[in-house]
This record gives sequence, C-alpha cells and structure tokens, in this order.
Amino acid sequence: MIVIPVKEGEVIDRALKRFKKKFMKTGTLKQIRSRKEFIKKSQRMRIQKQKATYSAKILRDSE
Repeated sequence: MIVIPVKEGEVIDRALKRFKKKFMKTGTLKQIRSRKEFIKKSQRMRIQKQKATYSAKILRDSE
C-alpha cells in the first residue's frame, strides 16, 4: 500500500502528483494489466525477442 504523508498547509494537487509518481514507480498498474490474461512462457519469450530485435534495429539505423 502506498502512503503519502500530506504536510500541513500543502496543496492537495502536489500530494496527488507525488502519489501518482510513486504509483508509477512501483509498477502496480503494469502488474495488474499483465495479470489480466495468462500468457504462455513461449509467447512471452517471443514478444521479448521481438522487442529486442526492434530496439536493436532502431539503434543500428540511428548510427
């Protein structure tokens, strides 16, 4: 559970911004989305390889 202490006299928008930043860092949303459906290990590995080849191609083309 994420706890954000709100200081006295602090604007709620600032505290909300800190909460959102902490929430994104923990990766909770990413984990929830990944648990939505089961993906076989072979499919995960295939996707991982595709991402690696794509990023390698981008790096190679930028040089």
